[in-house]
Amino acid sequence: MNSDRIDYHDPVMATEALEFLQPKVGQTVIDCTIGGGGHALGLAKAIMPGGKLVGIDRDDDALAKAAERLSEFSDGVILDKGNFGDVADIAWKLGVDSADGILFDLGVSSYQLDMPERGFSFMHDAVLDMRMDRSQRQTAEQIVNSYSERRLAEIFHDYGEERWAKRIARLIVDRRIKNPIHTTGELVDVIRSAVKNAGKEKIHPATRVFQSLRIAVNDELESLRKGLNAAIDMLNPGGRVVVLSYHSLEDRIVKETFARRAGRCTCPTGLPICACGAKTEIKILTKRPVMATDSEVRTNPRARSAKLRAAEKI
Repeated sequence: MNSDRIDYHDPVMATEALEFLQPKVGQTVIDCTIGGGGHALGLAKAIMPGGKLVGIDRDDDALAKAAERLSEFSDGVILDKGNFGDVADIAWKLGVDSADGILFDLGVSSYQLDMPERGFSFMHDAVLDMRMDRSQRQTAEQIVNSYSERRLAEIFHDYGEERWAKRIARLIVDRRIKNPIHTTGELVDVIRSAVKNAGKEKIHPATRVFQSLRIAVNDELESLRKGLNAAIDMLNPGGRVVVLSYHSLEDRIVKETFARRAGRCTCPTGLPICACGAKTEIKILTKRPVMATDSEVRTNPRARSAKLRAAEKI
């Protein structure tokens, strides 16, 4: 892939992320979703010289662009392909066993949406792909054409909170019996026929189904649970973790993980003493999620749904 073809938009809430991470010269930071290197560039400028920046991404194109963008700091930057759920193993492999700051910028990137052949967007008719790591075997096309009606409905409901999940799943199965569904356009046609009053909704009728398929293809929510807990374990005392999420399912996982690691008891109501072993490991820095400013949303629409949460290791 020619990196000149890749158009990376401005990173979301870059100023706010840096303010919460508080990177300093000589520190070690990990960008678990480096993308085109937008957030990482600010981090590198803050910790160099003498610092170390580990950048992780599942997308080869993203890593190529990040390497180009961070070339002036190459002595202190290590990039590696991988799933952020495996951040601890990846960091250990690279000789890093702890960090002073860790950043997660979740979801699909703007350039991935803008490249029709990646199959993430319902705005372009292309092959149903949706893989962040194109070396993995499972694609959205395979899920749509092989999963049972019940499992499809569960994915659309659980990962997309789609009210028409069962009806969409049923029509997909009916359609694929006659002709397999290969493209995003073909899937959109099925969704439109399943969703009542499709033209009257505020969002495109395919939004929730495409979100849910992307999450399923890339196992995003389980990766987040695993990676966020590992990140907290890796932080040095006083180290900080910042997470940018873009839909309610992601934000709920971040909120609940922070609460639990901040010492919230999870025992059933009525127990005379705590039996879950709750202990306070972090201090939550954001009582409510931080949202992008109106001015940023005007120039960067992706920021509209973003929520930033941050915590500090005790």
